[in-house]
Amino acid sequence: MKKLSKLFVLSMLALLTAMPASAQYRRPYGMNRGSYGLPSPQVSKFSSPYTYYGLRVGLTGATVHSDDPRLDGGSMLAGLNLSVNVGVLLSSYTPLFFETGLEYIEKGGKGTNDGKKFTYSMNYIEVPLVLKYQAKIDRDMAVTPFLGGYLACGVDGRIRDFGEREVQSSFSAQNFKRFDGGLRLGCGLMADIFYAEVGYDVGLANVSNDLFDQSRTGTLFANIGIHF
Repeated sequence: MKKLSKLFVLSMLALLTAMPASAQYRRPYGMNRGSYGLPSPQVSKFSSPYTYYGLRVGLTGATVHSDDPRLDGGSMLAGLNLSVNVGVLLSSYTPLFFETGLEYIEKGGKGTNDGKKFTYSMNYIEVPLVLKYQAKIDRDMAVTPFLGGYLACGVDGRIRDFGEREVQSSFSAQNFKRFDGGLRLGCGLMADIFYAEVGYDVGLANVSNDLFDQSRTGTLFANIGIHF
């Protein structure tokens, strides 16, 4: 699993640096017309007027709130987020898109237990499933609020107990489950082919393996990238 996560990160970085130079200038949907009823004809050779593709990279700030004090990482832990995304227009009369993709996202938390510091990472391959609305600012820019959900599978993670000087896997029978899911909400900004967003993943699934405890993730993320 650790090798898989590293391979995913390297692949994402390669894609981000090797974006085809022939990708044409693309305005937000409908920018070349007076209404949203007609799509922009200026698109890349890889997409239709009703579809966009994206590459994004960013940072995360993650926590895990748990009934188990040994796993209650309520202090934010910084991480990395890399993704490839695709958006599809749902209506020719409204700039509403369905967006999904594939992300490598680093979650986790940190805290203290009996005065002893601990940190843990929980790294996931995640699939977002969101609705995104493009609200025009001017000819070249749009604000894009979004709301939806996500599904995730843990691929790697380590718990570091500084008091006992022990390291163990985050995803094990005595710690966390691999599968997670919840809500995603946030807002983005498009400017020509460039894109930036801030959002939050609200974990709804109980990721604790203990039937008597509840553990849920929460992750703030900020990304930049390109659309073509």
